[in-house]
Amino acid sequence: MEKEWFESWFDTKYYHILYKNRDYTEAEKFISKLIDFLNPEPDSKFVDIACGRGRHSVYINRLGYSVVGYDLSEESILEAKKHSKKDLKFYTHDMRQIFRTNYFDFALNLFTSFGYFKSKRDELNAIKASARNLKKNGILVIDFLNRYKVINELVTQETKRIDGIDFKISKEIQNNQIIKSINFSDNKKDYFFQESVKLLDLEDFNSYLENGGLKITHTFGNYNLDDFNKNSERLILIAQKIG
Repeated sequence: MEKEWFESWFDTKYYHILYKNRDYTEAEKFISKLIDFLNPEPDSKFVDIACGRGRHSVYINRLGYSVVGYDLSEESILEAKKHSKKDLKFYTHDMRQIFRTNYFDFALNLFTSFGYFKSKRDELNAIKASARNLKKNGILVIDFLNRYKVINELVTQETKRIDGIDFKISKEIQNNQIIKSINFSDNKKDYFFQESVKLLDLEDFNSYLENGGLKITHTFGNYNLDDFNKNSERLILIAQKIG
């Protein structure tokens, strides 16, 4: 069976080169604000779903909480495991499958790590698995793009030069998906990758979450946790397990 785009792209070194300049300070400020809002008990257990190399997991653990991170990318988890210790563990795992039933107090899905799958069934399975990971009344946090801002401010062509590589990036909207095409050359070899993320909105998530036994309690529009509107930077959802 042909690999889906995220299975191959996330396991390359070039993915990490292209996104190496992400704002870690902003990410840590967001996590700090989020933790203040969630107000977890000292013994709360967190799961970081689609954790990548574990930067959010590491910071949450540094704040004093037990964290498990998992991701489908073996290469990312190999990097993340360099930070492993007693209360910080990383695993290669598919988010569409339950990891540990009724175990965690908080589940996090951050930095637009959703909307990758071709079928709605897979997306619903990912939500259901996230919910099953949680204890009763546990909290799921989803940090996703704001489809309205993406559509209104779409940059169709750009080039980013990083580590001597010119990444030529084009973006287009097809079938309610944002398609990012990435072309570049390295060591006289040409490469092409694509990213595809569904432009889900609040109604889409509300439907998925209700089906998964979760109820949205709060919506935020940026990493300062201001209220969400159609001009917001992000769509950040707080949902509670009710089943």
